[in-house]
Amino acid sequence: MSTAEITDFWSNVRRQAPDLPAAVPEAWAFGASPAHADELLALVLAGTKTATASSLGDYEQDAEPLPAAGDLSIILDGAGRPRAVLEVTSIQIVPFDLVGDDHARAEGEDDRTLRSWRRIHELFWREHSARGFAPDMPVVCENFRVVFPAVHRNS
Repeated sequence: MSTAEITDFWSNVRRQAPDLPAAVPEAWAFGASPAHADELLALVLAGTKTATASSLGDYEQDAEPLPAAGDLSIILDGAGRPRAVLEVTSIQIVPFDLVGDDHARAEGEDDRTLRSWRRIHELFWREHSARGFAPDMPVVCENFRVVFPAVHRNS
């Protein structure tokens, strides 16, 4: 990911939506691999994925601030290119085993059931979380809306 590419992307977004702040938001990709990032981004751009979940322990481990309603993010594809801007609409921290059906459906993955959400996320956090997985681990459940979808251009 190029800082210049992200800055240029943000400048373009602001030309089309001048009410957005001048400061370039954090840029990040969903998932743990380029393929996963592209898969989840496609769900976001299709309107299927309107939520995500993170391990609270990973935020603490990395000393990162928690997202808050109103925060903006630039979402990258698997190649690190900026593709969309999201705005956090709500945050709720709940134990893994108390995440509900509505959140699982909003994440848009697999068959969108709580059962598949639990299977997918347990496996993800066992493999990729600095703190591992526990059934009662605190999960940051984040809802968002797409503020700006980037138009895919073939170069």
